[in-house]
Amino acid sequence: MIGGDRHLWVWGERSRDRTERLRSLDLPPLVVPVLNGHRRLRGPYTIGGALLRALVPVALERSPDLVAAHDIEIRAVAPDLRAVVPARHESVAARLPENERILVPAPRRTLWLANGIAEFVRACLTEPAALAVDNVHEADPTDRELLGVLARRVGNLTLAIGSPEPPPDGLQVVRAAASDGPPEDYIASDGTSDDPEAYRAYLALPEEERARRHARRAAELRGEPGGAWPGEYALGAVPYHLEHSGDREAALQALWEALDHCVSEGFLHAVTELGLRGLRLAEPGSELWWKFTQRTAFAFSGLGETERAYELFEQARRVSVDPVVHAASAYGIAMLDARYRDAAHRDLKRARGWINEAIAISTLLPDPRERAFKLGFDQNGRALIELREGRIDAALDLVQSAIDLAERDLPPEAHPVHKMVLYANRAQLLARMGRKEEALRDFDRAIAFDPAYPDNYVDRGNLLFELGRTEEALADYETAMRVSPPTPELYYNRAELRLAQGDLDGAKADLDYVLELDPGFLDAYVNRASILESQGEAEAARRDVAAGLVIDPGNAHLHALLGALEAAAGRTEEARKAFDFAVSAAPGLASAWAGRAMLRYETGDAEGAVEDLTRAIELGEDAALLYNRATALLALGRTEEAVRDLQRAHALDPDDPDIDLALRRHAPRRTA
Repeated sequence: MIGGDRHLWVWGERSRDRTERLRSLDLPPLVVPVLNGHRRLRGPYTIGGALLRALVPVALERSPDLVAAHDIEIRAVAPDLRAVVPARHESVAARLPENERILVPAPRRTLWLANGIAEFVRACLTEPAALAVDNVHEADPTDRELLGVLARRVGNLTLAIGSPEPPPDGLQVVRAAASDGPPEDYIASDGTSDDPEAYRAYLALPEEERARRHARRAAELRGEPGGAWPGEYALGAVPYHLEHSGDREAALQALWEALDHCVSEGFLHAVTELGLRGLRLAEPGSELWWKFTQRTAFAFSGLGETERAYELFEQARRVSVDPVVHAASAYGIAMLDARYRDAAHRDLKRARGWINEAIAISTLLPDPRERAFKLGFDQNGRALIELREGRIDAALDLVQSAIDLAERDLPPEAHPVHKMVLYANRAQLLARMGRKEEALRDFDRAIAFDPAYPDNYVDRGNLLFELGRTEEALADYETAMRVSPPTPELYYNRAELRLAQGDLDGAKADLDYVLELDPGFLDAYVNRASILESQGEAEAARRDVAAGLVIDPGNAHLHALLGALEAAAGRTEEARKAFDFAVSAAPGLASAWAGRAMLRYETGDAEGAVEDLTRAIELGEDAALLYNRATALLALGRTEEAVRDLQRAHALDPDDPDIDLALRRHAPRRTA
C-alpha cells in the first residue's frame, strides 16, 4: 500500500499495543497522536475525514481560495463539513429525490478524490509532519487508497501505520510490545477494539443491557435530535450501534441514509457492506428491502463482482411479485450480461431476452409517468445491446422512442438526469453515424440539464477535437477539469489535443501530471515515451517503456518504441526482436511496420524495407511513409515506382522540401 523510507509500519497483535507504540514514536502529529482508521467509526474516509476536520478550519482562515478549489473533494470525503464549505459546482442530482438519481459515479472516482485531498494536504503543510494511523487493516478501501496516494505525493508527510498484518517490503518496521493493561470498554470503542478481554466482557453483558448501551452510544454520537445529517459518525458508528440497539426501524433508516449517501459519492465497497447489513434487517419483499437489493447489486456490478450482483437480482425475482421489481431485476440482469468487463464473457442473446422481459413488464405499468420513465429506461438499455450487436439504426430508434416518451409523458422538471442521459446517448449514436452537427446539438441539450456533470463536456470535447475545432474542444476539457476532482483521463485528453497541435512540451506536462495522479495509466507511458524519444531523451523514454511493460508486457506500441530506442543505440538484434514482436502482436500498428522498415533499410535490406513500408502505407497513407518507401525503391533501382511514391507524397504534403528535392532529382525531365 505504501512504500519508502519515510514510512513506518508498526506491527503488533492488539490495537492497544500498536497505539501505545505509535504514540511512543514521538513524531510531529498532523492531526492527533494516533488516528483510529477502523471503518466502523466513520465509514468511508474515516482517516480522510479526520484529516480534513483538522486542516479545513485553519485553511479557511489562511487560504479560503484553497478550500474553494477543493470543494468537491472536501464535501465528498468529509460531508459533515458541507456547512462551512459551500459547493461551487453542484450536480443537479444533489437536489433530486432518490428515485431520480440514476447515475452512480465510476469506481475510479475515489482515486480522483484521493488525489485532490493529497494536493490539499500538501498545500496546507508548511513544515514536515507525521500521520499515525492504527487499525489500517480494518479501514475502508477509500482510506487505504488515500494513504497510498498521500505516501506517494506528499513529500513532507511521514506515515506511521499500525496493523497486525505483516508489512510490505521496503518499510521500516517497528514491533509493538505486548501490554497487560486493563481492557477498554468495547462499546465505547464503537466496536473497533480487538482486545479479547474487552470483547468477552461485552458478551458477558445481558442482551438487554448490551442493547441499551448501544442505543445510548448511538444517541451520544448523533448529538442534538434533528441535527444536520450527515453527522461525523453517520456512515459508521451510528448505524452500527443502532443495529445492535434492538430498534430495527431506526437501524434500517440509518443504514439506508448511509447507503444512499455512499451510492451518490461512488463509495461502492461501503455500499455493498451497508446493503448486505440492511438486507439482513429489512422485511423481504418490502420497498426498503428492494432498495437495498437494487443498490447493492449495482455496486457489486461496478466492482466487477458480477455473480454476486446476479444472485441479488435472482433473489429479488424469487421473493417479490411486484412488477416494478421484476422489470428492474430483468433490466439489471440484462446489463450484467451486456456490460461484462471481459467482452468474451458477454452474453448478448441472453441480455436481449432479459431486456425484452423488462420492456414487456414496463409497458403494462398503469401510471403514465412511471411507465414513461421505466419504459424509456429499459429501451435505452436495449439500445446498448443493439449497438453491441452492430445494429446502430435500431439503437438510435430505441433511444429516440425513449426521448419521445420523456417529452410527452414526463413533466418538464421531472427526471432531468434521465433526460440528460438520453440526449447524451443519442448524441453518441449520431456521432457514430457521421451526423456530427446533430450530435453536437444533442450534447448541448445534455449539458443544459446538468452543467456540473463532467462526462458530457468530455464527450463533446472529443467530438469537437475530431472535427478539428481544437479551441472549443480544449474549452470543454478544461470545463470538465473545473467541475471534477483531479481526473487523469481529462489531462490525458488534453495531452492528445496538444500533441495534435504540435505542442510537445505542453503534452508532456499533461502526461507528467497524469502519471502523478495514476502511476498505472498505461497509455500515458506510451505517449510520453514517444515524446521523449522524439526529443532525443532516450534514457527517460526507456524508463517509461520499461514502466509500461511492467503493466502490459505484451503492449505492441511499447515494443515498437523499444525497437526504435534499441536501433538508435546501435543494438540491431535487440531492435529487430522488439519490432518483430510488435508487428506480430499488432499487425494493424503502422508505426511498428515503419520502424522495422527503417531498421531493415539501415542494415542493407532495402527489399524488406519496401515490404514493411507497403504494409504500413496500406494501414494509412502518409507522406513520410511514401517518401521512405521511395528512398528504398531508389536503392533497388526501381525509379519509376519511386517517382510515383514521391508524386503522391508531394500531393499529400506539398510544402515538404525533402519530397520536393527528391522529385526534382528523380522525376523524368520534360522536353520542349
